[in-house]
Amino acid sequence: MTDVRKAAGLPPHASEAADARTRLKKAARDLEAVFVNELFKAMRATAPSQGILTQDSGQEVFTGMLDEHLSQIEAERADSTLSRALYRQLSRRLPDPEPVQGAP
Repeated sequence: MTDVRKAAGLPPHASEAADARTRLKKAARDLEAVFVNELFKAMRATAPSQGILTQDSGQEVFTGMLDEHLSQIEAERADSTLSRALYRQLSRRLPDPEPVQGAP
């Protein structure tokens, strides 16, 4: 990827700034996934545990893993307002990539 940026005439620090923005986008999506997972946990906690079917500990572990996986998929699939808002707020502290020399 760095070779492509060098070929495009971008200075090395521009690629670092772009990498920082990419990492920030991923971090915002990951934080959203954690948030959605906590929502799933809260939702399941409100459902009655007694009923026709009872859950054993293995089923609870599987359900937790399923919720974690679904929350990760949802955060990656949907370009939600939460991850966009986090990125927009936090990206203000990132350095701007400098323009290419000779560009207007």
